[in-house]
Amino acid sequence: MRRTLYAAVLLSVFASSPAWTDGSSPVSAVQEPASTQAVKTFTMGYLTQADDKRYDKRRMFAQFLGQPLGHPLAGAEVAMKEIKFHGQAAGVSFALQPAEGETAAELIKQVETMQAAGVHFILTDLPAPLLSEVAAAFKGKELAFFNVSAPDDSLRQEQCQANVFHTLPSHAMQADGLVQYLVAHKWKEALMLEGPAPEDKLLSAAFERAAKRYGVEITDKRPFVLGNDPRERDKNNIALLTGGDYDVVYIADSNGEFARNAPYQTLLPRPVVGSGGLNALAWNWAWNRHGAPQVEKRFEKQAQRRMADVDWAAWMSVKAIATAVQQTASCDFSKLRDYLTDPNTTLDGAKGNASSYRPWDHQLRQPLLLATQNWVVERAPLQGFLHQTNNLDTLGFDERDSNCKF
Repeated sequence: MRRTLYAAVLLSVFASSPAWTDGSSPVSAVQEPASTQAVKTFTMGYLTQADDKRYDKRRMFAQFLGQPLGHPLAGAEVAMKEIKFHGQAAGVSFALQPAEGETAAELIKQVETMQAAGVHFILTDLPAPLLSEVAAAFKGKELAFFNVSAPDDSLRQEQCQANVFHTLPSHAMQADGLVQYLVAHKWKEALMLEGPAPEDKLLSAAFERAAKRYGVEITDKRPFVLGNDPRERDKNNIALLTGGDYDVVYIADSNGEFARNAPYQTLLPRPVVGSGGLNALAWNWAWNRHGAPQVEKRFEKQAQRRMADVDWAAWMSVKAIATAVQQTASCDFSKLRDYLTDPNTTLDGAKGNASSYRPWDHQLRQPLLLATQNWVVERAPLQGFLHQTNNLDTLGFDERDSNCKF
């Protein structure tokens, strides 16, 4: 009797309730449990160049210090598993859409396809010239590109673009971190060995800038070449190249082959830094604090290899975007972009100091790990290197040093 009466009352209520424009009732829309509400998909793009020479298998197999050990897509995939619940407040789930192309035109076409599908945030695993050209094609659009693999200082300086965020550290940041270590150990005189590749010139220029900034003298700059040609012994023999008086040997070798042979072969018993020996890295598998071992473990399970700088940058980019969605409880492009460039925003990169994107060039300020192949010796910025607002800005281009004009 009671059940019949209760059912009649419910029918009466629903019959008298006004219908919504989509045919649902106010009761069902308001009282529907969150777990059964329609969940939208927030898709991030991932753009890479087909047959990128930076990921040549022979080069990755050699495991040069600070260079890629594989494609950084694996880092993004690990992060996607970690952000499963970040979108709850905004009512979204996350997805990753990879795409590739050989030329700038093909890559631009891929971005246009993503944009048409509602993608606004794209991780870019591209060399600097391609990244610059692709980003320029979408100036003023609601798109943000996250650079995970191009360390070139030019992208943060004269060629900077407002729609590009740099998660990977720049050459300038790495050089500053390394030189801070030299100064802290009173190694004030450095011998520089420079390779013939254009990328080697970028490395040496960054080191020269850092040396001037922190008071390290470069006693000499000497070119080297790969090979065993006896006619060029003065350029390929490490002992012959390292005569003279100095405290440390800095090697600018983007290829990595020469630098890995340098430690313990210098004429004088001196430390080797730069492309071999010790370098300032975004990540090293041996870092054992601030949750890093757990991140490394998850990555190794996913990729069946150790995590490198570019992998961390891809992982961090996904985490940064998801954090913005979580903290703003929104998918609005402007709100997310404002959050990422807010000076008060803090992002956790499993390296201790809170990270954030610099408003003036969109470089992610972050600590760097001064590391060898299998150990983290120190973390930069080192104690005693201070900044008036954020000590992380002692690494790379400070606002007053920036030539970036958005």
